[in-house]
This record gives sequence, structure tokens and C-alpha cells, in this order.
Amino acid sequence: MSRGLCPRVNSPCGSAWILSALVLAVNVIGADAYSCHEVRTAFQLRQVGPPHRVPETPGRDVDLLVCKHQGPSCCTRKMEESYQLAVKRETLHNIQSYSYELEHLISGHSDAFQDMFQYLLSFSQGHLSSLLEGTYSSVSRQALPHVNQLFSSLSLYLRGANVSVEASIHHFFNDLFPLAYTRLINPGLESSMTMGSEMDDCLRMIRQDVNPFGPHPAAMAQELAGALGAGRQLGLALEEGLEVMNATEHVGMSKECVKGLVKMVYCSHCRGLTLIKPCVGYCLNVMRGCLASVSELDQPWRRYTSLLEQLTHAMAGHHSLELALLGVRGHVNEALLYAQRHGPLITATVDKVCGLSTRETTSMQPTSPEVTTSTVTSSSLPPSAAPSQPLPEQWLGQLAHLRREFLMYLQRYKSFFAALPEMLCEGENVVDDSMCWSGDDVVESYTGRVVGNGLHAQRQNPEVKVRSPNPTLAEVKERLELFNQETQERFPKLGQMEAWDELGSGEIEEGSTTDCDDEDGCQASGDGQDQTSHTDASSEGKSIERQPGSDSPHENPPKPPSVKVIGGSPSASWPRPWSLALLFAALCLQWTLF
Repeated sequence: MSRGLCPRVNSPCGSAWILSALVLAVNVIGADAYSCHEVRTAFQLRQVGPPHRVPETPGRDVDLLVCKHQGPSCCTRKMEESYQLAVKRETLHNIQSYSYELEHLISGHSDAFQDMFQYLLSFSQGHLSSLLEGTYSSVSRQALPHVNQLFSSLSLYLRGANVSVEASIHHFFNDLFPLAYTRLINPGLESSMTMGSEMDDCLRMIRQDVNPFGPHPAAMAQELAGALGAGRQLGLALEEGLEVMNATEHVGMSKECVKGLVKMVYCSHCRGLTLIKPCVGYCLNVMRGCLASVSELDQPWRRYTSLLEQLTHAMAGHHSLELALLGVRGHVNEALLYAQRHGPLITATVDKVCGLSTRETTSMQPTSPEVTTSTVTSSSLPPSAAPSQPLPEQWLGQLAHLRREFLMYLQRYKSFFAALPEMLCEGENVVDDSMCWSGDDVVESYTGRVVGNGLHAQRQNPEVKVRSPNPTLAEVKERLELFNQETQERFPKLGQMEAWDELGSGEIEEGSTTDCDDEDGCQASGDGQDQTSHTDASSEGKSIERQPGSDSPHENPPKPPSVKVIGGSPSASWPRPWSLALLFAALCLQWTLF
């Protein structure tokens, strides 16, 4: 039949038949090539939305807002809506996957530093309590609550609370003065007084004017405020870093950003090209446009990480934090020794100011016990601290190693916010070779201009229009800049701190089993020549002292009357270079007095 209609192939009818067959074949092949089966599979696997939203075959003249193109499309308006939600979710997930390690680094080291601070505080508290119980037993029971309050305040200060180190220390010595006056300076006087009496209140009020403890309270306050200040600021800085990271991870995306992301990630699917990947340059433009406000954090973040390093150096320098906390025992001991040495003059001054007639008790002979001055001094360990077995020397460098590890990892994240777009456009996410997706078509290479980071550079961005900065991130940037400024103002000499690898000092004993190296901070602090200890103030106080009740220092004051002294030799200097190893050994002991 067909042969009768078109008996010859080379006839006009035969030519028409061949053309019709070819068109039909092309349509069939085209339908297979642009079928939406692969699109539906990707739609389901990537959890974009329910698969029934994907049509079976491509359609024409589809009313699309983002993935517009001439020709058949496997996308619909509903699919575009699903793509917008999916691309926001996926992008935030990718950002969080890169920021997780940095957030974990900050959070983990923040907890580790605080744990170490609290351990040092606990050890120092036990160190001081053992001094009072073993050497000043007449005041220890009433003094221990004040010791607890002092270290509780120091702990709150290190955790960022609005607490003054200087005020806490002076409050401690105010509370200690009535005990020292009635039990050490005038033993037996407490039997005629009751706790909380007017006399106690008067002694607390006049303590700083009478100055019964010499220069030691002020020296202790200055030393602790300086050493703990860097540790406190480091803790606050780490908290600030966590807030910055949290704001970054949950940053909102503009409509223009979402549109650009959908075009980059999913518009190729509309043409059935589910395996094609974006060109590198194209991806950078899209990500830099979306993260323009995030990239604005780059400069303040670099300054922030630099301050973190400097704060860590300040805290680590010559082991100032450890020495300051362990020095509390020595300061308190020297203060009590000073009060005993100047007892008669203090008593005369108190008698005039507080109006208490101590003549009632002058007939009583001092009942303070004789003391073996060769045993407990301000530099010796309490009997209960004597090691019964070899010390775990590897612990000696634990805090120093923690600092070193933190600084090492921190170096990797100085440029985090500037490098984030590049990190999102690397690896399997993009193609740097030929045949990649340009947002409009498959090309051999991306020919658009690749812009830089930051809001200013986005004016030339051909892919994403950045109309205004993200208000949340602008606030985060302002807060971070303010924190950097306040930190620099509070610690103006931070930039002058020694580099970590220059810190150092003294050597570990030969034969030590520790496996840490010099960079781990296993060495002691200073060579003994430049080392400054809290006892320097004590030594100076012997040649230039402020007399009780006096407003100015006097050179070569008259020798006070001889009194019985509890607490050993007042000339002991702690810590001396030879005792530094002993000091750190004491730090390793778990106190058993609590």
C-alpha cells in the first residue's frame, strides 16, 4: 500500500516520508535524552522534596522564575520553591561543616583552660589552708571561711564575673586582721571578746590605715590582678569567639543569594544535567556574593586571633599564672610575720583608734607557743604535701602544652572568614577543567570576571547582586572590633610579649621521664637573674617600710621590739631559683585536706 502511494524513494513523496521519519526519530530520541527520570532520582536522593513534584517528561513554556531557558524543562514552579529551601539548607550545612572544627577548638580549649584555672585555684587554696592549719592553728578555724571566700571570688573573676581581685584580697585581709590581732599579736585577748563584736568591726575598718600586714596585701593584689587578668581576658575572648562563630553559622541569606545558589546548583537539573558541576570561577562569584558580609569579619577576626595569641603568651610568660596563685601562701605568711614583728606598735595604734583599753590584758604574758623556726617557712611545703612516690613529671608541662596546642591550631584559622568561599568551592563541588556549568549553559571555561571578598568588591559581581550588608553580621563585626579595642586598651603591652618559643627557663632534672620538649613549656621560668617574685616586695619592705599608722615610707626604720614569731624565719624568700622545681612539684600534688 505504501509502495503504491510512494513507489519510488527518489520521488517527492519518498523524500517527504524520509523527512517525517527522521523528525519522529529525533523526537523519540529527544524525549529519551530529556526525560526527567534522572532529575526525579536526584530530587529524591538529595531530599529536595517529594518526587511526585517532578514531571515524567520535560515541558515547554514552564513559568519559571530562576531557571529560565528556551527549550524543554524538567522543572516547575513548585520544584523551584523546593530547590530554594534545599539550597539554603545545604549551604548552611556546608558552612557549619567547615566551622565545626574551629568552634570545637575554641569551645574545647575554653573548657580546658577553665578546668586548669580551677585546679590551680583549688591547689593554691589547699596550699594556704595547710599553712594556717599547720603553722597558725590559733587562727585557722576562723580564717578558713575567709580563705574559701577569697578563692571563690578569684574563681568567679576568672570566669568573667564582675569581681575585683584587689577588693577581694583587701576584704580577705580586713577579715584576717581581727584574728591576727587577738590571737597572734595579743594572744589570749580573744577570750575577752566575742566574734562579730564592735572591736572586730573597728579592726576591719582601720586595717588599711593601720597597715598591720605591711606591703604584702598590696603586693599580692597587684601580682594576682596582673596574672589572673590575662587568664580572665583569655576566657572572655574565647566566649566572644564562640558568639561570632554561632552568628556566622546561622546567618540569613538574601533573596539574591538564594537565587544565585539555585541557579548554580540546581538549574542544570532542569535540563536533565544532574551530574554537571559548576565552574570554579562561577562558584567563587556566587559564594563571595552570598558571604560578602561574612568576609567583612576577616580583618577584625585576624586582629582577634592575634590578641588571643598575645593573651596566651601573657598568661604563659614565665609561668606567671601558676607562680602568682602558688605565691598566695607566701604572701599571707609574710603578712602574718610582719604583723607579729610590729605587734607592739600595731597594738598602740589600735588602742588609740578603736578605744579598746588593752591595759586589761597587759598583765597577761603572751601565750604564743614556741616555734621551731627551722621547719615551716614561707617557702617550704606542708608536711602533708611530702611526696610519697615519684611525681608524674609529664604533668609539669600540661598547661604549657595546652597553650602551645591552642596556638598551633589557631594559626590555621586566622584567615577563616576570607577563605570560607574558597573552601566551599573546592574539591568535588566544582570543576576546574573543561565542560562545567556557568549558570546558563555548559561551557569549556568560565569567562566572567571573578571578584574578590567583601562588600566593596561585590559591586562588580556578575552573578549575585549585594544590595546591603547583613545587619546581624554588621553588629557582630562591630562587637568584635569593640572587644579588640577594649582588650588592647586594658593590656596595652600585649604586642610586646615574648614569642612562645622564646619563653623559657631552667631545665628539667636529668633523668626525668617526661617526654615533652622545650616548646611544651616543660622548663621552669627564668634563669634566676631576671626573675621577679612576690618576695621582692617582702625584701624591700625590710629596708623601706610603711610603719603602721603612717602615710609615707621611711628609710631604715627603727628596729621593732623583739616579739615571739610564729611561722619561722621571716627572711625566707619564696620561690627562689633552686626551689622552682619544688614549687612545680607541689603543683602536681592532689591536695587531701578538703
